[in-house]
Amino acid sequence: MPPFPTAPTVRATPEGLLWEPSERWVRGRKGDVTVVDSRHPVLVWEPGVPVPLYAFPRAEVREELLRPARNPPKGTHTGSQVFYDLEAGGETVENAAWTFPAAELAGHIAFEWFRRVGRGLDHWYEEEEEIFVHPRDPHKRVDAIPSSRHVVVEIGGTVVADTRRPVLLFETGLPTRYYIPREDVRLDLLEPTDHSTGCPYKGTAAYWSWRGESDVPPNIVWSYPDPLPAVGGIKGLLAFYNEEADITVDGERMERPVTHFTNTSVSPGSP
Repeated sequence: MPPFPTAPTVRATPEGLLWEPSERWVRGRKGDVTVVDSRHPVLVWEPGVPVPLYAFPRAEVREELLRPARNPPKGTHTGSQVFYDLEAGGETVENAAWTFPAAELAGHIAFEWFRRVGRGLDHWYEEEEEIFVHPRDPHKRVDAIPSSRHVVVEIGGTVVADTRRPVLLFETGLPTRYYIPREDVRLDLLEPTDHSTGCPYKGTAAYWSWRGESDVPPNIVWSYPDPLPAVGGIKGLLAFYNEEADITVDGERMERPVTHFTNTSVSPGSP
């Protein structure tokens, strides 16, 4: 499956960017200050980055809040020409916005998302729904489907979960994730951590680490205590990184996938 969208509406630039007009009403805020209010956003995919971002017509951005960046970064964002610092609510956010050199995107400004990189605008809305981390990709699908498959999870040779009532989560571009009821998981072998991640498709995840001696990364298990309605079936269930645990489904040992989560345990973002 292609790593980036290939629909007819998606256009490419000589710089390697992919972009597509969006019909969603998008607003971005810094604290209580609305910085972006756009009915004509475009989605932009940068080379090597699996998730999109938004860029907005200048007329729909409060440019009076932007100043030429005092310390523009190097090597971030594809061919970025100009960076801006944002002054809003008595606070200055360095390199909060930038432009792309692509002719097709001339007159557009993109913004960082705080929950993705730790700086930028901290509240985003599509229509009246708040979204987190990054825009939702219109070419990506996420389905949570109840199943009766027999799923067994082992860590270091120890069975830590055994269920015949999982919920399988199918997400474009990622391995199938097996969400397991808590009653079917050896919680005594797991230790809750203070780690959390956000996902625009699923919500905010809480994590557990393995208590045993096996050499596995921390935060190998996660759960969504209050998932978004579209995947409500995974509420409170636990999932294990296929990349680090051994998962057997209906008697067949699954091959460990290699993804950007391999050997990093959650640092790139939410699974």
